[in-house]
This record gives sequence, structure tokens and C-alpha cells, in this order.
Amino acid sequence: MNPTSASATTEPRLTSLSHGGGCGCKIAPGVLSQILKTTTAMPLPPELLVGIETSDDAAVYQLNAEQALIATTDFFMPIVDNPFDFGRIAATNAISDVYAMGGTPIMALALVGMPINVLSLETIGQILAGGASVCKAAGIPIAGGHTIDSVEPIYGLVAMGLVHPKRVKRNADARVGDRLILGKPLGVGILSAALKKEKLDDAGYARMIAVTTQLNTPGPELAALDGVHALTDVTGFGLAGHALEMARGAQCVVQVDWSRVPLIDGVQALASAGMVTGASGRNWAAYGHEIALPTDFGAVNQALLSDPQTSGGLLASCAPEAVDAVLAVFARHGFDGAAEIGRIAAPAASGDSTQLLSIK
Repeated sequence: MNPTSASATTEPRLTSLSHGGGCGCKIAPGVLSQILKTTTAMPLPPELLVGIETSDDAAVYQLNAEQALIATTDFFMPIVDNPFDFGRIAATNAISDVYAMGGTPIMALALVGMPINVLSLETIGQILAGGASVCKAAGIPIAGGHTIDSVEPIYGLVAMGLVHPKRVKRNADARVGDRLILGKPLGVGILSAALKKEKLDDAGYARMIAVTTQLNTPGPELAALDGVHALTDVTGFGLAGHALEMARGAQCVVQVDWSRVPLIDGVQALASAGMVTGASGRNWAAYGHEIALPTDFGAVNQALLSDPQTSGGLLASCAPEAVDAVLAVFARHGFDGAAEIGRIAAPAASGDSTQLLSIK
């Protein structure tokens, strides 16, 4: 019996109702880039400290000399069948963008789209209860929201937070010589693919839930460290996609030591057995030409590099002398698997300048 089944045996599995789960639902980066090109540019107020210019995790608007408002939204279709867990994962993922800007969350609004003729009110209530439990853990209220009758189940949050204007951490402010620290292991997309194919055992599911429901609470404390220059969280575009956003924004090259990248236990074997998401391939098609790989890297490692993470870990770019302090912050917040995985380098003086991510 699948331990992640829906609450009502007469109802379909939640994952069977969605064409893509979690952050794997994201529009492929190449398509998204084309869509955003059609948006009409308009003058931006000086108070808007962070907008869409570097594909950052949230917008930031300065309120006064001491406070800036962080605003973000994230929602998706089910990545798991248990409705309470689905709500927890979606809420954790949405709030993560506030932490990734170095902020402290203050409030959330719920975004709910449900097929009300397919799912019971009990199941829908459990999804919302899961989200509320995470907001309670983060110390914030769900102060409102919006609901619609939808063909596919959709749940997420508008999340808002506060940060000192001088402590805003953009993804574009990495510096040459910085070291990269990753807070959570990779492999959520692999596990979700196995779950959808009913190939994930109880232990694998427990590992998946542990990773996806861990709030990225180190964010504000990391932002307070002078040696931390840039932050982002690794979500739907995979480690490669979000490292590339950092490289483009900072006009540098990201170098990753693949042997040091933490992976969730068991995901390599599952990926070898074909448990990969369609989003992984779409990600690679969009940005693979910007990545230099070792000749023996292999298809499994490539799938993990582009694997979409739902509620993934923070990726911090910090001065070399700050590495120990950054790892200590992660450890204090329960992220014992955080690891230094690479560095920021200057663009090559010659050669292929389009390759902004190098894997060794």
C-alpha cells in the first residue's frame, strides 16, 4: 500500500490530477525568457530595490531607512498524494523566497484552486491545514487569500516579509573569489518522479518530506554576515539553472565541484532506473549550452544537475573567510548537510564566453 495515498479511498491520487508536480510545473526557462521579452518596460520607482531584472526570488520595496518590504508568490500542483503534506510543502516553498532575500516573513495570503467536484471538502481542508501548520511554524498568520474552482489542484501562498534595506541579498551580487554553500541536498524531483510511478518506498518518502518541509530559516542570519554577498534558493530550474542566474547577474563564472554536492540518499539509483522528471529535460534544453561538463559526467549526473527542486536549499555566495561562519549558521538551524560546493571565478579572457557554469 502506498503510504502517501489521499485521505479518501474513493478519490483519485492527488498527483494523478496534475500534469506536473511541485516546482516541476514551472514554465521552462527558455520559454519564460521569451514571454518576459513581450512585457512592456515602464519606469521603476527608486524605492523598488529588486524587481524582475535578474530573475531574483522576490521583489523588494523600500519603505523607510530601516525597512524594506519583500513580496513574493509561489504555487503549484501536487507533488505528493497526502493532502496535508502537499500543503506543507507548498507553503514551505513559498516562504523560502522571503528567506532567500535575507528577510523575515511577516504574513501570507493563500492561493487555492481546487476541482471541487473531484476532491472532498475534507481533502481540500487538509491541504489548507498543512499550509497553515507551516505558517504557524514560521510565526506568521495566513491573513486572507483567494480561491477558485480549478481543473487541477493548485495551492500556494503570497508571502511577505521585512528586511533592512542594507541587508537585502540579491542573487546577482556574488563576487569573484567567493565560495558557494548549498543548504539542502538535491534530488527532490527524482523522488517525486518515483512517487508518481509508485516506485518510492516509505524511507524515500520520509526523506523527501524532511527536505521539502524544512524552512530555510538561516536566511536572515546569513544576511547579517558581512561576508555573505549573494543568496538565492534552488527550486524549479535546478542547481544549474539557479547557479546560472547568479552567474549572469554577477557577470562571472560559477565553478561547481560535483563530488561535493550533497544528494538525498537513494536518488542516484532512482535516476539510474529512469525516475527523472520531464522538467529536468526541459531545463537542460534551455540552458545546457551554457554549461561546461566533464566528458565522463554521464546522463544520471546531468539529470541531477538540472533536477527541479521543490522547497530546495539556500545557495549562498560568501567570502572565503566567511565559509566557517556560514556553515555554522546552517548547522544552528538544523541544516547539518550544508556543504561548500564551488566558487565564483572571473570570466575567461578568451574561449567560449557563453559557458557560465563549469562542473568538475
